[in-house]
Amino acid sequence: MNADNAEDLLNEARRVLEAESRAIDGLASRVGADFVWAVEVLAGAHGRIIVAGIGKSGIIGRKIAATFTSTGTPASYLHPVEGLHGDLGIVGREDVAVLISKSGDTSELAGLIDYLIRLGVPIIALTGDTESSLGKASAVALDCSVEEEACPLDLAPTTSTTAALAMGDALAVVLLQKKGFEAGDFARIHPGGSLGRKLTLRVDDVMVGDDYPSLDEDSLIRDCIVPLAKMRGTVPIVDEEGRVVGVVTAGDLTRLMERSESFLDFPVREVMTRTPKLARLGELASAAVHVMETHGIMALPVVDEDDRLEGIVHLHDLMRSGAV
Repeated sequence: MNADNAEDLLNEARRVLEAESRAIDGLASRVGADFVWAVEVLAGAHGRIIVAGIGKSGIIGRKIAATFTSTGTPASYLHPVEGLHGDLGIVGREDVAVLISKSGDTSELAGLIDYLIRLGVPIIALTGDTESSLGKASAVALDCSVEEEACPLDLAPTTSTTAALAMGDALAVVLLQKKGFEAGDFARIHPGGSLGRKLTLRVDDVMVGDDYPSLDEDSLIRDCIVPLAKMRGTVPIVDEEGRVVGVVTAGDLTRLMERSESFLDFPVREVMTRTPKLARLGELASAAVHVMETHGIMALPVVDEDDRLEGIVHLHDLMRSGAV
């Protein structure tokens, strides 16, 4: 491939991405009262969300239904044609329908629209024409129109499907916030895989807690040498009640060695880092990782609600356990 041809390909890729970006920007400028009403309709439903579309819109519909479900609102994708041949049984009177169509006059949706109206199921339309038959039949019609498709023939659904997908994501995210859906709820319905692990793993599950060595402030640096080597470079310093008042790290030792030949006889209190960063029992392991990465440290003492030492958690262990 010559350089000129490669540049032509890159320019075309950039044109497509810029066209799709403009389509989403256009949606943002048109979001208004109709969007708020759509969220209210979804939040007020006692049943599930039925999502339908045909062709590429159907593929987008499957993703939108999956996003609703994974964020706490049960949803099912219904193929408009299969629905008319027996699958309409999944639709209940307390459901809400989200129908996707660029033109809003997709013939395959007509039968489904009639059935939903007879059943009294409110319809939210994601369409490029709010004055279409779908738009007029809907309780809320959200404008997902685009200037043109990214396809150079202006035929293959590209920017229009991106716009519909983005509007579906916006509905799902705003709905989860309205319903107070939190990380713990997400973890409950995502127990498997790395995402579920990240949302459920606690520092208690990863920390080294059995007989973890600690020192008091009256100890000398020579007392830290073996624990630092044994416990990978971090030794907690505790008071007489077992509360963490500082840490000594391998870095502290290195800096002390550089400035004093008699470093072994220094009291720990003169070297330790006071008010160190801590992790607490029950805290998400991912939160501990965030603290470590933000402050450039490799380990955190784990404490109870009274700051008494319970163990220590290391970044490498957190990474191996799937917290990252």
